[in-house]
Amino acid sequence: MGTENFTSPLGDEADLRRADSLAREIFTEVANKWAFLIIDLLGEGSLRFSELRGRIDGISHKMLTQNLRMLERNGLLERTVHPVVPPRVDYELTEPGRALRQVVHGMCDWTHTHLAAIEAARRGFGG
Repeated sequence: MGTENFTSPLGDEADLRRADSLAREIFTEVANKWAFLIIDLLGEGSLRFSELRGRIDGISHKMLTQNLRMLERNGLLERTVHPVVPPRVDYELTEPGRALRQVVHGMCDWTHTHLAAIEAARRGFGG
């Protein structure tokens, strides 16, 4: 699809080329390394906060919290609080989140496929 215009009930809000569009805001928020990793992991099934943090090397408590909230705000994951002591919270992808996970998973595959070529280009880059 790319960034070309398409007919949408949201009109300009769906145009990624417009700096003030909702589509660009969502794209900017979701297109980050932590969100991609969270989405990819939740594609395997429901996980708790501590499970996510343990499986994403280098993510801080704060960064995981911020990204989970952003993904929930954008309707890409659901947060379920279980009424037990101690509290138990599970995160899982919604239908739009599962659809995005297919794209994210494709990007992960692309990275694995082209990693050697990218590394070679970086070594050869003079800048």
